[in-house]
Amino acid sequence: MNEYSSKLLEKAVNELSRLPGIGKRTALRLALHLLKEDKQKVSGLAESLVKMRSEIRFCKRCNNISDTGYCEICSNLRRDENIVCVVEDTRDVLAIENTAQFSGLYHVLGGIINPIEGIGPNDLSVAPLIERIFNEDIKEIILALPPTVEGDTTGYYLYKLMKNLDITITTIARGVAVGNELEYTDEITLGRSILNRLPFENSNMR
Repeated sequence: MNEYSSKLLEKAVNELSRLPGIGKRTALRLALHLLKEDKQKVSGLAESLVKMRSEIRFCKRCNNISDTGYCEICSNLRRDENIVCVVEDTRDVLAIENTAQFSGLYHVLGGIINPIEGIGPNDLSVAPLIERIFNEDIKEIILALPPTVEGDTTGYYLYKLMKNLDITITTIARGVAVGNELEYTDEITLGRSILNRLPFENSNMR
């Protein structure tokens, strides 16, 4: 028996429920809310989503999402270009930016090494990172990766690639609980872990 009186409503609910953390009940509430909204507002939402998906780019320098060739962080002349913080994805950039404790640049790997899911170093933005170290005046690389087995594996892999280069390699302090994603860590804890970073070779990641 069909629980929906409208095929259009059912399709909208099914599409919304495909989003992370959105179940069928929440999707139904969202769909019914949109039905009550002014058509112009709903059209504006739909248009912004389509525009985001079709026009958003990846920064040529750091691989972060961007509206243009270079993201606003890389284009900001007030950022410290000597320090680059390496993160898993854009969500981690946003989390660290919310702490207001870091003024350097970023490099987004686009994932972490995970053999079970078939993700290896060649699937990540590793080569562009090494290229940046040779081409830019980078003095420190901060490895701000998730404190998980996969994050530690990725950090150690990058450390082995960079340890003989003329740069300082640090990692965020372990104020972040093991197994947590950076995006879910509170801003104070994450900010302190950035400020109290330590040399990678002295960390417990190896």
